[in-house]
Amino acid sequence: MFIKQLQVGHMAVFAYLVGDTVTGDALVIDPADNAQEIIAVAKQNKLQINYIINTHGHVDHIGGNAEMQKLTGAKIIVHEDDAIMLTSTPAMMLKMFGAKQSPPADILVKDGMIISAGNIELKVIHTPGHSPGGICLYTPGYVFTGDTLFVEAVGRTDLPGGSWQIMYNSIQTKLFTLPDDTKVMPGHNYGRTPTSTIGHEKKHNPSVQ
Repeated sequence: MFIKQLQVGHMAVFAYLVGDTVTGDALVIDPADNAQEIIAVAKQNKLQINYIINTHGHVDHIGGNAEMQKLTGAKIIVHEDDAIMLTSTPAMMLKMFGAKQSPPADILVKDGMIISAGNIELKVIHTPGHSPGGICLYTPGYVFTGDTLFVEAVGRTDLPGGSWQIMYNSIQTKLFTLPDDTKVMPGHNYGRTPTSTIGHEKKHNPSVQ
């Protein structure tokens, strides 16, 4: 399995290129910006991006969807509860982030569904709290946590559709039940380190103690 973490855009967003080196199939998680750079990494590793997955619908994570889809033809995937957000970002917000309005989602997912890239399977974990349709993506050894769980922090809950109690429940019942050695791949480079583990966050994340 190939995994590349790339910091993109203006908000220290982490995009992830995930691919099957045997079949060449790949997907990208939260391509907020720098689409050509992400595609170049894929080509260097003989990978074809077939899917764009958004962990949620906020503009700082979906701003590169349009260019990525235009250049690759990849299908956009988002949870059904955040689908409307892809195409309804206010013009002022787009200008502020230097982003383009995202095309609509091609595939809507729910909790427990599987997204495949070759022989790699990512399980959708619905983790509302930061947004109604926030998701994390789990494959044995790794969980891509979007803006639900950061390194020793969590996503904000004061935006429309956010809820601290729901966020806390999502983390405690859906993420902290994963194996302790699962590597946490967050949606922003906001921590002391770019990645963490579930075990570390259970012990050292002050937001959810």
